[in-house]
Amino acid sequence: MDTSKIVVEATGLTKVYGSKTAVDNISFAVDRGEIFGFLGPNGAGKTTTVLMMLGLTEPSAGRVEVMGLDPRFASIKVKQMVGYLPENVGFYGDLTGRQNLLYVARLNGLTDKVSHDRIDQALDAVGLKDEGDKRAAAYSRGMRQRLGIAELLIREPDIVFLDEPTLGLDPDGINRMISLIQSLSLERNMTVLLSSHQLHQVQRICHRVGIMIKGKLVAVGTIDELAKEKLGVEQDTFTLEEIYMKYFKEA
Repeated sequence: MDTSKIVVEATGLTKVYGSKTAVDNISFAVDRGEIFGFLGPNGAGKTTTVLMMLGLTEPSAGRVEVMGLDPRFASIKVKQMVGYLPENVGFYGDLTGRQNLLYVARLNGLTDKVSHDRIDQALDAVGLKDEGDKRAAAYSRGMRQRLGIAELLIREPDIVFLDEPTLGLDPDGINRMISLIQSLSLERNMTVLLSSHQLHQVQRICHRVGIMIKGKLVAVGTIDELAKEKLGVEQDTFTLEEIYMKYFKEA
């Protein structure tokens, strides 16, 4: 990994809640423009790791840097450079999709002229150009997820954190979301950190993955690298699920 391209780096990152260790001494780095997948079952520590990167909770030990900044001491600057799409995206149901985006744009200090241009482009990019003037309460889950991506686009962050972005979507919605995530990296050079336990979807889009089990980061690498390490194969005859289950059974 080229250290000059690193935008997220964690060293010995640990989070303890009472007697429970949610994140246990993990270290990793992510390059600019990379799609990096955090894999693991519910309760593995994925979301807690993301919250520490965002400065929304403090580490008990270790540290994490985002764009060279420590979120504990530069949380506002970090939040200006990153975007976060939670598992359950929240919008004002009585406002239209466009009005929700305008509200967010104003909160982020954008002028209305700049905002309107970006909103039009973002709604078009996520396939909601003809739905932008409908109230958000009438949106399906997939539409709300896409509106969440549009919100990220108008803010133009360097890094985006996506927490289970395809959960609960139908096959068409999943394909739309995967295409959108790929476009963030390929077309906009955004760094994407994706937290998920949908292994077959992660295999389609992630450059590298980190497998988290019981708060520990048990493996980091490309799918090819992990397959060679754990299954002893080099050809494309394996699935990420097979690799994951090997690590899971040994954890």
